[in-house]
Amino acid sequence: MSNLTLKENPTLKDLQKYVQELEKERGFEKEDVPQKCLLLGEEIGELFKSIRKRNKVTKVDHNSKFGLIDEELADIIILICTIANRFNIDLEQAFREKEELNKNRVWE
Repeated sequence: MSNLTLKENPTLKDLQKYVQELEKERGFEKEDVPQKCLLLGEEIGELFKSIRKRNKVTKVDHNSKFGLIDEELADIIILICTIANRFNIDLEQAFREKEELNKNRVWE
């Protein structure tokens, strides 16, 4: 059982710190970036499968493992925070900087 608590209305920085602590608590802090990227790919696949099932895009094996869309998105956020933490990237700052670049792009 976890003793961690994510504060109400967390910032992106709060999420990154929380994920850092949960990794320590659960013994995942020694997994390297390639492992985390592979896990992220798996979670993205599970998200796609959940969306396929919900939208009845194609037939889905109901015995295969996949969760609800919100659960898969949460797993993806956790892994993105983990990868950012491994590189000491402040996701909020990175988001703001990237969005400033995007504002100057021409979207056709």
